[in-house]
Amino acid sequence: MTARILVVDDIPANVKLLEARLLAEYFDVLTAENGYQALELCESTQVDVVLLDIMMPGIDGFEVCERLKANPRTMHIPVVMVTALDQPSDRVRGLKAGADDFLTKPVNDLQLISRVKSLMRLKTLSDELRIRAETARKMGGEDVLKAFEERLDEAAQVLLVDGRGTSQERLIKTLKPVANVMAMSDPQAALFEAAETNFDLVIVNSNFEDYDPLRLCSQLRSLERTRFIPILLVTEQGNDDIVVRSLDLGVNDYISRPIDPNELIARCLTQIKRKRYNDRLRASLEQTIELAVTDPLTGLNNRRYLDNHIKTLFARAAARGRSLSICVVDIDRFKSINDTYGHDAGDEVLKQFSSRIRAAVRGADLACRFGGEEFVVVMPDTDAPSAVAIAERLRMGIEGETFILRGREQRLTITASLGIASIGPDVCTPEQLFKQADLALYEAKNRGRNMVVAAAA
Repeated sequence: MTARILVVDDIPANVKLLEARLLAEYFDVLTAENGYQALELCESTQVDVVLLDIMMPGIDGFEVCERLKANPRTMHIPVVMVTALDQPSDRVRGLKAGADDFLTKPVNDLQLISRVKSLMRLKTLSDELRIRAETARKMGGEDVLKAFEERLDEAAQVLLVDGRGTSQERLIKTLKPVANVMAMSDPQAALFEAAETNFDLVIVNSNFEDYDPLRLCSQLRSLERTRFIPILLVTEQGNDDIVVRSLDLGVNDYISRPIDPNELIARCLTQIKRKRYNDRLRASLEQTIELAVTDPLTGLNNRRYLDNHIKTLFARAAARGRSLSICVVDIDRFKSINDTYGHDAGDEVLKQFSSRIRAAVRGADLACRFGGEEFVVVMPDTDAPSAVAIAERLRMGIEGETFILRGREQRLTITASLGIASIGPDVCTPEQLFKQADLALYEAKNRGRNMVVAAAA
């Protein structure tokens, strides 16, 4: 796994030791001897993970971490504090400063490398989501950070999987100020519950006597509906093997017994915050995809979506020997509406026209704006006579009720011409299907408009 790791420490021997360990795993390593250099490097260079000492001249590691997390350009870089300080209060302070983990010197090699690899996987996913979310924002999507901040005050939903009742009670009491906790002692029942409920975090306690807790962690990562829920593992002090294996499986964080309540809360809040932020990124990504295939004026799918989806529908119909019809719809004399009443009026007509298309077609049909005043309705499992009946219903719905120009108290009578084509012996490709429908539309126009014409079989 290639990544660029920044090692920050004012003692050269410590830097050389960490650098050697990371180079052995084929990481690209940068070094800084104080906090100011670290901030400058993170600002000017791509850094994937920061290994940060706390006790340094100038500004200490806590302040460096706080500055990194406060800067939009660097806030997404994972920070692991590597220090000789080993008090719970130090860990809590580091986590509250925004650190993603806190390793005590001398650093265990397995934990160090496993933690770096785990954080790299999370950062890679987050970076990709952020890039696409930024594209969505530029295209008119929501401001992800603003929407994310609005969720920070919501009570978190946490699932605790713990084999002992007394332990459940202690953890629930500890987390009560920051989360609503559901506790379960049956791992398989907990797996189903996690798949059905929108949890912000799953805490898995490794205190089961006859069950491997990593099996549940693996299952949570395998299911589509639970893949992105953060997992916090509670384990025994010094149990390096289970920690390393858990991080390789995709567990996000761990805490060792005896549990310091403040550290538990800090680690939980870190994971919950990251989960909610990535949720907003994914939602923004979905919005990006939606924007790419949706006509912004009418809300119907656009030509880009139609051109791709019609190929799938056509191939499926041909393979199964099923019917497929399309209807090309064109608003009659639309140019005169724009010329007489202005383009705002034309846009209003297009919006109302698309609403009538939605009302006339069936749930399985695909309605798209093809461009300008032309629309296409794709009708799976529909032969030519049935398609003509649907198109006639649409034509009557357009003609039968006037269109209202809002704010002008103006009513317009609008009509449309419609051309129908269906799969047949002479229609072997989507392009031929559209050509037949276009020819039928032209015939409807030439015969006086406001009518449905089906292409000859």
